[in-house]
Amino acid sequence: MKFIFPSNYAFKNKLFGIIDYTTAIVNLIWYIFIFCLVNLLFDNNNIKIFVFISLCFPIFLFSILGFKNENIINILSYIIKFYKNRNIYFYKKY
Repeated sequence: MKFIFPSNYAFKNKLFGIIDYTTAIVNLIWYIFIFCLVNLLFDNNNIKIFVFISLCFPIFLFSILGFKNENIINILSYIIKFYKNRNIYFYKKY
């Protein structure tokens, strides 16, 4: 069998078929940072687990579901550009 792929087909390598590699690396860096911070701030294991999960699970869900399989670095750059150049335009309707 020969498969013919269209010329506009973009193949992206993904970790386990779900997450882009750059997104996985950014998530790993975030998880390590939060893990070190939680270990420095809290002594109780229940509080450590709760804070770690509450800070890391939304990022994990966001990276899996995402916005139409976009890279998380691109999404973060879009959000930063939006906050830097936030303008509200009012138009009058006559």
